[in-house]
Amino acid sequence: DITGTKDGLAKMPYIRESRRIKAEFTICEQHVSKACRPNQIYAEKFDDSVGIGFYRIDLHPTVGGHNYLDVEALPFQIPLGALIPRTVENLLSACKNIGTTHITNGCYRLHPVEWNIGEAAGALAAFCLQNGLTTREVRNDQKHLTAFQDLLEKRGVELEWRKDLKLEEGDPHRFAK
Repeated sequence: DITGTKDGLAKMPYIRESRRIKAEFTICEQHVSKACRPNQIYAEKFDDSVGIGFYRIDLHPTVGGHNYLDVEALPFQIPLGALIPRTVENLLSACKNIGTTHITNGCYRLHPVEWNIGEAAGALAAFCLQNGLTTREVRNDQKHLTAFQDLLEKRGVELEWRKDLKLEEGDPHRFAK
């Protein structure tokens, strides 16, 4: 049992979905959903990628309804613009509070994606301080963006999916070609 309790109920409350920022860029279902991108094997490419993730869009039931949603998603990238608030300076999103919709939060809220987002946010804060830049300046200037992405890659952060991606039979995330 993963919860460590007899009844399977978690010992501590868990927040599946947090408040989200109004970001420079908002990730929508059309960017990541297999149904919205037929015959594609990857989600939309983001030139400002700071990481990758892959999980189905699954929304658990909310109060008072049978509203579970499970949608196939494609392997996706994490765009830097989703970490940067539109109107607030000196603030970065660092987990499931990035610029997603209620729907796309279902695939960006998983721990491996959150960890990648947090690593990118921390690295960006340090990069901005070291170079006297704002987060928007990094995102909007190709020279600064490339330097930051190079830094992430040197630290082992994958910014895009391998071109030879193959998912094994039985993988719950497998998708038809």
